Amino acid sequence: MKGGTIQISWHDGKPVLTLDFHPISGLLATAGADYDIKLWLINSGQAEKKVPSVSYQSSLTYHGCAVNTIRFSPSGELLASGADGGELFIWKLHPSETNQSWKVHKSLSFHRKDVLDLQWSLDDAYLISGSVDNSCIIWDVSKGTVHQILDAHCHYVQGVAWDPLAKYVASLSSDRTCRIYVNKPQTKSKGVEKLNYVCQHVITKADQQRGDETKTIKTHLFHDETLPSFFRRLSWSPDGSFLLIPAGSFKVSPTSEAVNATYVFSRKDLSRPALQLPGASKPVVVVRFCPVAFKLRGSHSEEGFFKLPYRLVFAIATLNSVYIYDTECVAPIAVLAGLHYAAITDITWSPNASYLALSSQDGYCTLVEFEDNELGESIPISVGRKPVDAEEKKHDLEKADELMTETTPDVSKKQAELQQNEENKQPLPSKITTDGEEKEHVMQKTDDEVMTETRHEEENQPLQSKVNTPVSNKPARKRITPMAIDP
Repeated sequence: MKGGTIQISWHDGKPVLTLDFHPISGLLATAGADYDIKLWLINSGQAEKKVPSVSYQSSLTYHGCAVNTIRFSPSGELLASGADGGELFIWKLHPSETNQSWKVHKSLSFHRKDVLDLQWSLDDAYLISGSVDNSCIIWDVSKGTVHQILDAHCHYVQGVAWDPLAKYVASLSSDRTCRIYVNKPQTKSKGVEKLNYVCQHVITKADQQRGDETKTIKTHLFHDETLPSFFRRLSWSPDGSFLLIPAGSFKVSPTSEAVNATYVFSRKDLSRPALQLPGASKPVVVVRFCPVAFKLRGSHSEEGFFKLPYRLVFAIATLNSVYIYDTECVAPIAVLAGLHYAAITDITWSPNASYLALSSQDGYCTLVEFEDNELGESIPISVGRKPVDAEEKKHDLEKADELMTETTPDVSKKQAELQQNEENKQPLPSKITTDGEEKEHVMQKTDDEVMTETRHEEENQPLQSKVNTPVSNKPARKRITPMAIDP
């Protein structure tokens, strides 16, 4: 593995806010505060044993504000870009004999404020966006219209994710909640089913016991709006088995300091975290799964948390470092630190898992190149079938206090209430609302209106969390070449 920060003028020295690899060609797209989207060709450095380099290809110019998020569609034919002021464009690829050009295909207008995150459905038909206007919107891409508005959050929506199996969508907000929506299709007059997402879980707090006492206290699972980042980008695994959620803030005990954490949710129970990945010295702002699955190595099969017929690899980016994990090991397989002078804003994997790229507010991007089979031997996975259920395994790690996530169905709409009552035969949840003073800028906010919903369920049992030893990653004073750190 070799890599480093590429010292070129990516976006005229202005912050690079987002990046994504094209799923077919492998071109790298970047965007930022200069209003442009730029395409780059990655040049391998393996032959010369050097850091990979990039070659500028073209610019996509149409936005009039800073571009916060770009995502290629799974087919590679479309590109979605979201910017300040609610700008949201769909670009379409127009291939020719000599080159390939991207042109604005549709303008999606409804968001009133900055668009912070985007995610495509697997069939390119729909797009979900999250915005500073506190809402998520599901768009019908072919029509260029709003399909559904999810407006239950009471603060900025900083991350969205679309289940590759098309059953769920998820959103993460600075109101300290993560909402999981399930698709309950509505049948039209012609017998065609229409997507209809209803909030199934609101993940917000955990119950912790005070030592031997019977009393419990509630602690928030996520950072509040003072988190010094505009992004909380979450990610589904390529097979849909797991949902990875950043911006975690977990207390091992009621009196201890909060630990920055990433939560891993198993598909078979999205109401509460299956485990935490602690150890980051700075808050986690972006997570991203590698799109490729790998054969099991076997050497650490008894140590992993989950039993899968393959290995999945994912990257966790804090404000100043990147941790790379796989599902077969407990500890990270690599740690990259001291790469940038300002906060990391986004990370992305190349379609063949050869490269990992990250962007930063310091105006630079870092590229990491993996040698052939360094991550393992790739194998195909079937997306669309029921994912393999993940089974948690016991491991001799330091156990935290028992954890039970407080979840509730969304009750913002009467229809959702009726459906929930009919299916569960349970009373509606009560709401407790705390109001605070809201200030104008996300970096300076101290209090905000946060809604906490509670539901008493007999079937909810405390879940023991698994905590591995934090990895020290003090940032260096100068740029360094990333290297694998043997855990």
